[in-house]
Amino acid sequence: MSIPTYSGLEPLRIFPGSNFVNIGERTNVTGSAAFRKLIKNGNYDEAVSVARQQVENGAQVIDVNLDEGMIDGVEAMRKFINLIAAEPDIARVPVMVDSSKFSVIEAGLKCLQGKGIANSISLKEGEAEFLRQAKIIRRLGAATVVMCFDEQGQADNFERRIAIAKRSYDLLIRSAGFAAA
Repeated sequence: MSIPTYSGLEPLRIFPGSNFVNIGERTNVTGSAAFRKLIKNGNYDEAVSVARQQVENGAQVIDVNLDEGMIDGVEAMRKFINLIAAEPDIARVPVMVDSSKFSVIEAGLKCLQGKGIANSISLKEGEAEFLRQAKIIRRLGAATVVMCFDEQGQADNFERRIAIAKRSYDLLIRSAGFAAA
C-alpha cells in the first residue's frame, strides 16, 4: 500500500493511524466574511497574513476558495496562490484549491509548488467531463477530492454514496491514470 503524500515545500504523509489532519479553512471567501472582504477590496497582503496565521496555529493544509460573484475567481486564485508560494512559512504546507468552477481549480493548480489537492470534482456533468478534469488534475501533479454527485444528483443514501464512490474510484484508476490507494 502506498502512503498518500502531499506537499508544499515539506511533505505531509497521511496513513492509517495518522493523527487528525488540520485543514485551514479561513482562506475561504464562502466561510469567512473577513477574508472575503480582504479579497474583494484587493487587500492581498492582509489576506496572505490570514494564511500565515492558519499555519502558525497548526493547519497542515490550507484550503483556498475564492468563489464569490463579485470576484474574478481565476485571476484572484492565481494572484493569491502566487503570493503564498513566495512565503516559505506558508508554502511549506500543501494547498487545497477549492472551487465549484473547474477553471478556477485548474488556474490554482498551475501555480502550486509540490503536490496539492483539487477540491473537488464529481460525476454530475457525466463521465467524459469527470475524466477530462481528472486527467488535468493528474497531469498537474495533484490529488483530488471527489464529491458523491452523479448525473442524477447528490447521493442521498448509503447505497448511492457507495455506488458513486466506487464508480468514481474505478474511473480514476482505470481511465485517468491515478494510482490505486
